[in-house]
Order: sequence, then C-alpha cells, then structure tokens
Amino acid sequence: MADMTLLLSRLVDAVPGARSAVLLSVDGLPKYWVGMDDSDKDTLAALASSMCSLAYQVGTRFGDSGSSGFRQVVTELGDIMLFVAAASAGSALAVLASREVDPRVMGYEIEMLVKQVPAHLATPNRMPGPNAGAGSQWA
Repeated sequence: MADMTLLLSRLVDAVPGARSAVLLSVDGLPKYWVGMDDSDKDTLAALASSMCSLAYQVGTRFGDSGSSGFRQVVTELGDIMLFVAAASAGSALAVLASREVDPRVMGYEIEMLVKQVPAHLATPNRMPGPNAGAGSQWA
C-alpha cells in the first residue's frame, strides 16, 4: 500500500534525526518500510519482533497484573536509538534514529501514526486454531 509507505516517510521526514522505519508483523516479517534496503529491513523486522516478544514476556512475568501488554521499547546504543512500538494487533513499528533525536517527539509521532491508521496496521493471525498466537499478542 503506497499510503502506508507515504505515512512512514512522513514520520521519518517529520522527526529530526529519524533515519528509517519498518512496519512489521508479529512474526517478524516486514510489511512496509522506508529508508532501508531489503536485507536491512528483513534484519530489523526480525530483531524488533524479538524485542517485542521479550518485552511482552517480561511484562507478563513481572508485571503487577500478570498480563502486561507490550507498548514500546526504546534502546539507546552508541550512535543510534531504536524505537519499537506496538502498532495494532499483530503488528509493530520499528524506527531507527540518530542519538540527536528527541525521544519525546519521536514517541509522540509514533503514537499519532499508530492512531491514524489502525486498520492498515493490523496483521491477521497466520495460524488458525485454538492456540494460535498464544503468547504473541503484544497489544
């Protein structure tokens, strides 16, 4: 969908320091992306999916309610920051940015994007059955 790619481009263009963005499915498959080549978007989608799963498991195990939904993970590295946020049922958004990015602005822009197009962000469950997706619902 060209509209989703355009919205990701607007996010990257609107936030100073943003470099690239990937909308991914719960199982780590890239759906839409900007600012990355094919190899990098596949790798980032897989890594972001793993981060979402890890965050979900930490929330479930150690959260007060016993079942904490994944919302966002921000990772600060040497010269980049990685933002991974729940986008909709079965989807997440990963954004790479330079260290100069304002995390509050990035968080706000990600939240606005996710609210703007929730129907396009949902990824249907790929495995039918009673236990399909068990433990993999981030939102």
